[in-house]
Amino acid sequence: MSRPAPPSTPRGNRKEAGTAAWPGPPGRAQGPGVSQGAAAAAEGSCPLCGGQWRRLRHVTQAGRKRKCRPGARARRVFPAALPSSSSIPAPAMDCYTANWNPLGDSAFYRKYELYSMDWDLKEELRDCLVAAAPYGGPIALLRNPWQKEKAASIRPVLEIYSASGVPLASLLWKSGPVVSLGWSAEEELLCVQEDGVVLVYGLHGDFRRHFSMGNEVLQNRVLDARIFHTEFGSGVAILTGAHRFTLSANVGDLKLRRMPEVPGLQSAPSCWTALCQDRVALILLAVGPDLYLLDHAACSAVTPPGLAPGVSSFLQMAVSFTYRHLALFTDTGSIWMGTASLKEKLCEFNCNIRAPPKQMVWCSRPRSKEKAVVVAWERRLMVVGDAPESIQLMFVLDEDSYLVPELDGVRIFSRSTHEFLHEVPVASEEIFKIASMAPGALLLEAQKEYEKESQKADEYLREIQELGQLTQAVQQCIEAAGHEHRPDMQKSLLRAASFGKCFLDRFPPDSFVRMCQDLRVLNAVRDYHIGIPLTYSQYKQLTIQVLLDRLVLRRLYPLAIQICEYLRLPEVQGVSRILAHWACYKVQQKDVSDEDVARAINQKLGDTPGVSYSDIATRAYDCGRTELAIKLLEYEPRSGEQVPLLLKMKRSKLALSKAIESGDTDLVFTVLLHLKNELNRGDFFMTLRNQPMALSLYRQFCKHQELETLKDLYNQDDNHQELGSFHIRASYSSEERIEGRVAALQTAADAFYKAKNEFAAKATEDQMRLLRLQRRLEDELGGQFLDLSLHDTVTTLILGGHNKRAEQLARDFRIPDKRLWWLKLTALADLEEWEELEKFSKSKKSPIGYLPFVEICMKQHNKYEAKKYASRVGPEQKVKALLLVGDVAQAADVAIERRNEAELTLVLSQCTGAADGATADKIQRARVQAQKK
Repeated sequence: MSRPAPPSTPRGNRKEAGTAAWPGPPGRAQGPGVSQGAAAAAEGSCPLCGGQWRRLRHVTQAGRKRKCRPGARARRVFPAALPSSSSIPAPAMDCYTANWNPLGDSAFYRKYELYSMDWDLKEELRDCLVAAAPYGGPIALLRNPWQKEKAASIRPVLEIYSASGVPLASLLWKSGPVVSLGWSAEEELLCVQEDGVVLVYGLHGDFRRHFSMGNEVLQNRVLDARIFHTEFGSGVAILTGAHRFTLSANVGDLKLRRMPEVPGLQSAPSCWTALCQDRVALILLAVGPDLYLLDHAACSAVTPPGLAPGVSSFLQMAVSFTYRHLALFTDTGSIWMGTASLKEKLCEFNCNIRAPPKQMVWCSRPRSKEKAVVVAWERRLMVVGDAPESIQLMFVLDEDSYLVPELDGVRIFSRSTHEFLHEVPVASEEIFKIASMAPGALLLEAQKEYEKESQKADEYLREIQELGQLTQAVQQCIEAAGHEHRPDMQKSLLRAASFGKCFLDRFPPDSFVRMCQDLRVLNAVRDYHIGIPLTYSQYKQLTIQVLLDRLVLRRLYPLAIQICEYLRLPEVQGVSRILAHWACYKVQQKDVSDEDVARAINQKLGDTPGVSYSDIATRAYDCGRTELAIKLLEYEPRSGEQVPLLLKMKRSKLALSKAIESGDTDLVFTVLLHLKNELNRGDFFMTLRNQPMALSLYRQFCKHQELETLKDLYNQDDNHQELGSFHIRASYSSEERIEGRVAALQTAADAFYKAKNEFAAKATEDQMRLLRLQRRLEDELGGQFLDLSLHDTVTTLILGGHNKRAEQLARDFRIPDKRLWWLKLTALADLEEWEELEKFSKSKKSPIGYLPFVEICMKQHNKYEAKKYASRVGPEQKVKALLLVGDVAQAADVAIERRNEAELTLVLSQCTGAADGATADKIQRARVQAQKK
């Protein structure tokens, strides 16, 4: 049963319960600025382990010095020649640097415990396939692998743990033999089988999907595999039994690449790895003393620059976390370190151990002073720096361990512990290293003396202020607090920073507040029960959004929501998104009724912005809970999100109702087309009859797209009126022969008679007569008559000089005299047949009067002809006619004679020039006389 881990304290820095704070070696003054002689003479016994103490170091029987590390599981073995210091002042914090190990002259490395592992491992790690995700990710173990001889009846067990050893999942492996395990960037477990199939599992052992690495891999089987990470995603590289490589740079968008063949390769390479350079995935492999680099086009032989002679084989290789550096372990015991491009050498170190290492990984951090390579054998761990003058660190391990490279260090876990090895950050080194006079160290001491109500606080503070380094001191303490794993150390450094801020006028508080927030989040996720041991650098690289996603993957919804609320993230990016994930998980609980689940989700989510009930309903449907999905869709306010899922669930009629309620015609058309393909024609039409709005919209659609379907709709509904209109449109759109058009019109007339619309029926019959007559006129007279209207036909006949035929046509179709006179007047004026027009006007009394003659003549710009008809215009329209021909004076006389005020005003408005002045005066006098009477 899991229990909470004790406080994550470096092993060399623990105090026994009830033990007072260590005052330091006898005779040594406290605080910075200790004299050289006092420090050199300090001797005594260590209060932690009881060993002999001399100059802040333990003295062994052999006379060698070692640092205090009571109860450590790993024993450090230092080289014989350690750099000595003539003066070692007191540390800034008692025994804090006990687990610091110098690696060269410029950097320190330390290893501290993250968790005490409580997992119940029945086998050693060496007997399992192990995969640990970076960024404090989970650990996967496949027990009883196939390469170990076991009874055929025993199946392997795949177990997934958090980084603290808390079990997350356990499942019996029922598939084929597994060659390799690895985690993707999304924390999905990739299991590469011997047949080339890659099975993908979730964090809780739920099967997600699978994919194959190709037929060639299936035929030749898999010898070895690597899971690697690039900027595109997580990739898989395969070494087949034919000694060929196949890889995919992104398993999310699987594109297999068969790498070029290595010439003369008859056996498996001694070691190989995947590289990523210039956004391209490559393979680097070793065959005897030769190295080959495989890209998508060719196989190139490469040589590490400055490699010592005598190498006959490369036993291990490691690429750094960022793919910038490469380390090679040779059969001579040398470790070559350089750039991954193999163009520059950093250093080469001979460790005098020729046995092939079990693991070799890089240990560095961004802006590292001295990068290092960690090499692990069965019971031995070596740290080698990349500088030529570096010394090596050696740890003797009590149990089998596994290394996990990280962005800024290496995680080391075994059956009992989980530790982190990394380079001490610059800020921490400046503050805590022995005899440090850095501003941060002085500020930390000043704050401690202030808590003791000591006057030394003022002395330290004045010294910092005199140097003008108080701002730098505060920043150092803030930065160092971020890199500390222990909460008590974080608080101590932040108190010092807060203390220093009080003496600064314009120090921006953002960095301090942000660091406090970040540390609170980090301490929460580092908890034993959460098990995500992120460092500050990893947290900043990962971003808060990815961290929230990982908490959601672990189903730690309350903690994720608390973090969002604490950081005041926007709801759409924070709480709403997490609640949506919680709801998607809730619908998978099949032991709860649909109504209870839907009600619980609605009560929790309500109208939370950014939450899509349709997405939750989709998850419910995917889980086989259709009724629950429908209930959840009732809470979805957007019909555009409801309808597609209802169609997917084959609830088309309900989808149609929702679409109609939304008022979105495009949505209705989408459902109608889906229904048409899903139902037979009869059921489809019956469904439309129950939805008048849908039926109307479908008719509009059919008018433009499916005319035959529209005809069937009218026939089914016995809508003879619309059916007649349909046949009329069809006669003009689809029929070219006159006989076919007449037949369509006859069908339309019959439909109108059935609809009891005699007017439409008679008009249709007249159109049929007109079509026949137009056809006959074309045959007899030539020209184009077909498809002309009745008026245009008469006009065309008049323009062609066939007046008698035009008059006969007018009599046949009962065109009124007024309309016929208008048609003939317009046609003769267009032809400028003025004599014929005059004869026509005198043929009989005009039914339209003679003002139209004046207007038509003036329209044709013939004023002479217009004056002929102006005199024949009746008294009511004579003024207007005279004004049209420009006779203003005579128009004024007629208006005065008629005593019509409107006509007088009209004539007066036309008197604009100087010549019309007399006419205007005449009209004014007439008005005055009329008013007197």
